[in-house]
Amino acid sequence: MKSKTIDSFFKKKSTETTQSPSEASQIEVPPSSFVPLNSDARPSKIPRVEDGALDLSNLEREPGLRKQIYEYPVNMRDEIRRAYIKAGPYQPILSEYPASNSKKHPRYFQPSWFKQFSWLKYSPSKDAVFCLPCFLFNSNPTSRFGSSAFTHNGFSNWKKVHDGCNCAFLTHMGKDPNSLHNNAQRAYVDLMNQAQHIEVSLDRQTTQQISANRLRLKTSIDVVRWLSFRGCAFRGHDESLGSKNRGNFLELLSLLASYDEKVEDVLKSAPQNASYTSSKIQKEILQIYANRVRNVIREDIGDRKFSIIVDEARDESKKEQMAIILRFVDKQGQVKERFFDIVHVKDTASLTLKNVIFKVLLQHSFDIQNIRGQGCDGASNMRGEFNGLQALILNDSLVAAGREVVEVHQFFKDLSDIIGTLQRPGETRWSSHLNSVTSLLKMYNATSTILENLKNTGSNYSQRGDAHNAYNRLRSFEFIFILHVMKEVLGITDNLCQALQRRSQDILNAMSLVLTTKDLIQKLRDDGWNELLKNVISFFETSELDFPYMNAQYIVGRSRNKKEDVTVEHHYRVDIFFATINTQLQELKSRFNENVVELLTLTTALDPKEFFKLFDIDKICILVNKFYPEDFSQQEKKRLPYELKHYELDVSKHPDLRKVSTLSKLCRSLVESGKSVMYPLVDRLIRLILTLPVSTASSERAFSAMKIVKTRLRRKMEDDFLRSSLVMYIEKEIAEKFDINEIIDDFSKVKDRRVQFK
Repeated sequence: MKSKTIDSFFKKKSTETTQSPSEASQIEVPPSSFVPLNSDARPSKIPRVEDGALDLSNLEREPGLRKQIYEYPVNMRDEIRRAYIKAGPYQPILSEYPASNSKKHPRYFQPSWFKQFSWLKYSPSKDAVFCLPCFLFNSNPTSRFGSSAFTHNGFSNWKKVHDGCNCAFLTHMGKDPNSLHNNAQRAYVDLMNQAQHIEVSLDRQTTQQISANRLRLKTSIDVVRWLSFRGCAFRGHDESLGSKNRGNFLELLSLLASYDEKVEDVLKSAPQNASYTSSKIQKEILQIYANRVRNVIREDIGDRKFSIIVDEARDESKKEQMAIILRFVDKQGQVKERFFDIVHVKDTASLTLKNVIFKVLLQHSFDIQNIRGQGCDGASNMRGEFNGLQALILNDSLVAAGREVVEVHQFFKDLSDIIGTLQRPGETRWSSHLNSVTSLLKMYNATSTILENLKNTGSNYSQRGDAHNAYNRLRSFEFIFILHVMKEVLGITDNLCQALQRRSQDILNAMSLVLTTKDLIQKLRDDGWNELLKNVISFFETSELDFPYMNAQYIVGRSRNKKEDVTVEHHYRVDIFFATINTQLQELKSRFNENVVELLTLTTALDPKEFFKLFDIDKICILVNKFYPEDFSQQEKKRLPYELKHYELDVSKHPDLRKVSTLSKLCRSLVESGKSVMYPLVDRLIRLILTLPVSTASSERAFSAMKIVKTRLRRKMEDDFLRSSLVMYIEKEIAEKFDINEIIDDFSKVKDRRVQFK
């Protein structure tokens, strides 16, 4: 036997059984050892979202557009999941859903599926549904066919939904308790129960600490609530500790602490990173209140029909802001107009305004098909968008119409200058045009004397110059003549303007006032000239002023240019008196076109005045068929005349209903007496009529509130802060009923807090 040397142990093997490293790297592996990547699989490289770039309040909710959970950093996924769970499934209610590709048998998504399967999310961009729990916890698709249908691609084969036990939604859920969907559903519930989280269990605080945390936050909430109810500013120019005025919020917080030792202790002992007094926390608290107010309004409306009142105006920072008011009849039969939102719009084009309104309403799950009327003033581009009525009359439209006459416009400018020259603190308030005119007529001689003294003895040349100009205008014939004309015109229209400022105004009362106003203005035009001229002459004689010769040729201004064949009387009677009244009549006519007049005429058939004297079954049926065909089925239209016959006999004998004089009171009385259940079709029609907006006074009040909240010193106020502030300020009647403990609970649920509140 040949002995082995040490080299034999390191002898190279045959080349037939060896390969070089380069050859080994080229070995072909059978394709079956790889799992093929399908189109739904997770990509090899995923763009990550940086922590600092993530805003949980602005996560994309639309299932077809949002990012997948695995695209976020691992340490933030639970927080993102909680944000999505808090927001709930995205379930928009659209007026119409897209049809499937099948031309013979097109199928549509049904919103009723939302109630049957609460986990459903609908994507308008993809016309497909997704599963919220599976999206949050089963994000990674597998190679199994259909595993990504409810998380990545979306499911849209509506034919398979109505397939009995093979329904696609039931199949997705699975019968096995440990199916992917059921496991995701359990994870969904567990994540909301923070008590099961290890980090919460390790960081559990004592009852005393929780009580201190809640008291600290309650104090901040009390201050935010108090300031917002009064439209006050929150922050100060200098909020440092050494500042003499740290702003209303911090100063009021200190005041409360000075009266309560417990409050003072919890504020002083607050962690530096969890004092909950910063401007960001103030805005969060305000937003929670505003969202709760909107939710209450949404619940009050429910599935009822409603109208929108929109108007736009510029705020202090010259931004175009559009106010949205919702008018509806609640379940007690009470007409309500609620301020819902104010939105900054880039332009006032019709499409822009319409899209903004739809976006606001869809965010709160309103059904656009339930809109039955609209009121608009400044947002005139919106007129007619919803096939309803625009506002019938607005408060100052008649005064504005009168200003179309040049001389009348100059008169109001001069009137404003005269009042501005004379006004002193504590004197009579000039709160309206009519009050200004009547007050000046009453104090004309005294006003003349004061202006004459001021033009001679004023403290400076500016005051003397203003007084001189005001005195000359005050004593001119044109000014005094228009003063008497506007006294008559404004006196006639004042009742209508004042009535439309009331919140509880129904369409029948408005119609009655409009008709009487038109009649009185027309009578003034036809028969009022001689009486007016007589009053003007008497005024001139009493004030010892020179009255012009009325048959003389009229001269224009200082140029001494004469109008051919135009006398002084003709100018003032035709160019001013008739022209002013014509603008009033034209404004009323434009607001009440043929459709409006017909609607109001038919509506009077339901008027309860004088024991239902105007009740007319035929007119009521025409009203339903012509103006509300979509709100009553064919069967209900056939049944309506018979129900009206019973209603007519019943209400005429009812002791309480016989005393009712307005349609709004009738609606409340029907609910209180239980007749609304007996006559549901009549009750529905009355509610539809009352839903129509009579005026845009509510939106005008909203802009008045905006001027109080967003002042010159607060012109840099953010849009969201303004929206929340106005909701709180205008709808304080709702906001003041909220329990502060519920606000604290909402605050703790918005996102993870550094301290515990329960």
